[in-house]
Amino acid sequence: MREFKILGVLVFFTALLYIGVEPFAHSQMHAHVEAPEYDFKDADGVDKALVGNAQNGAALVQANCIACHSITKAGFAPMMDDATSAASYGVVPPDLSTAGTMYDPHFLAAFIKNPAKATKTEHKFEDGAVHPMPSYDWMKPQEIADMVAYLKSIAPKTMTNKEVFNDACNRCHSMKYDGMKIITDGPNGVRKEGVKARSDVSKYMGKTPPDLSQYIRSRSESYLHEFINDPQKHLAGTAMPRVGLTEKAENQVIKYMEEIGEVKKPEREALAPKFLAYLLIFTIFAFLWKAKIWREVH
Repeated sequence: MREFKILGVLVFFTALLYIGVEPFAHSQMHAHVEAPEYDFKDADGVDKALVGNAQNGAALVQANCIACHSITKAGFAPMMDDATSAASYGVVPPDLSTAGTMYDPHFLAAFIKNPAKATKTEHKFEDGAVHPMPSYDWMKPQEIADMVAYLKSIAPKTMTNKEVFNDACNRCHSMKYDGMKIITDGPNGVRKEGVKARSDVSKYMGKTPPDLSQYIRSRSESYLHEFINDPQKHLAGTAMPRVGLTEKAENQVIKYMEEIGEVKKPEREALAPKFLAYLLIFTIFAFLWKAKIWREVH
C-alpha cells in the first residue's frame, strides 16, 4: 500500500507540472495566433458572386501574363527567357499551369489586383521599391474574375503531394532529403541541366530560405498550417509571402513534408503497441517478484 501512495504522489505532481505549468510556459514561448483562414476574407479580391468567363479570361491572360509567365499546360512560353526575367525582376516568374488548382480563387483575384497587398509583403516594397509583378487594380472586377476562371479551367483536377510542394514551395525552399535543390543563376544564365531555373533567391528574399526536409519534426503540424496560411502571424515582418493555398493544397504540402521528414513514423506507430504491452508485462512480473521477496523477508 505504501508504494501505491508514493506512486499517487508522483502522478499528482507530474500531472500538476504537465497540465498546469507546461501549457502556461508554452503560451509564453509560443503566443496564440488565430486559426488558419482559408476563405481569405481579408484579401481584396473581387465579388465572389461574379461568374468568370474562361474564354474571355484566356485572351486577357495571353495579353497580360505570358510576357513573363509560362503556361506549359496551354503551350505558352514566356516572351523573356529565365535569365532575362531574373535580371529584370529579381526572380523567375512561376508557371501558371497549376495555379487554378493550388490557390484559392478569391486569393488569386486579390493577387492579380495587388500582389504585395495580397501576400502581405508591402513592408518589403517601400521607398520606391515595387513588387516584381505589377498591380492590375485598374482592371474591371469582371475581367479579373474571367482570368481566374481561365486559370481554373486549364488547371489539373488532381495533383500529387510532391507536385503541390514543387509548384508552391520549391521556387524558394529546398528539400534536400528528396533531391530538391535551389539552383541559382550561373555565368551567362547557364544552369544545371534538368533543374528548373531560379534566380538568386537569397538576394531576392533578403536571406536564404531554409531547407524544409526536417521542418515537420522541428515544428508542429498546427504551427506549419498557421505559418503557411499567413506567415505574418508567427513572424511579423518576414519576407515570406502569404501563399494563398487552398486547405487541400496546404494539407498536401504538409503531408509531403511528413513523407520526406518522417519516414520512420509508420514504423514507430506500429511498434508503440508492442512496446507498451512489453512494459505492462514487465510491470506485472516486477510487482510479483517484489511481492515474493517481501513475503520471504516478513
